[in-house]
Amino acid sequence: MTHTLTGPRFPIYKSSPELYEAMMALSTAAAKDVEPELGELIKIRASQMNRCAFCLDMHTRDARKLGVSDQKIDVLAAWTEAGDLFTAREQAALALTESLTVLGDHGVPEDVYAVAADAFTQRELGQVIAMAVTINAWNRINAAVQTPPPRR
Repeated sequence: MTHTLTGPRFPIYKSSPELYEAMMALSTAAAKDVEPELGELIKIRASQMNRCAFCLDMHTRDARKLGVSDQKIDVLAAWTEAGDLFTAREQAALALTESLTVLGDHGVPEDVYAVAADAFTQRELGQVIAMAVTINAWNRINAAVQTPPPRR
């Protein structure tokens, strides 16, 4: 039996407002000391990988409002092929985000972690990790209840 998306399965954030509040608190905490533009790239990349249309819609719009170029947003799914379009810090954060989004049998590869640890202070690295973990949680919640993007 297949399920056709006609809307959310149930309004999880209305049914469980504590969940929404906790996720918002985690999102706010994770965003501290991370450049907003970098944060949006992290959120978009994880959301692409997790196929979360709701989050992709939200974070691509937010990124554009912050001045992230259309080109960066357009090629983000293939950032490793984009030459120097992305900064070293962005590349380190994106590689770490991808590793955290699809954890293999051995977790985050040592080389990915080492590049990120060189690109960020310990505080920043913790925040980047927290941001990737947080957007993955949002993506999984929205996937479970099939939250569609709002119609514009």
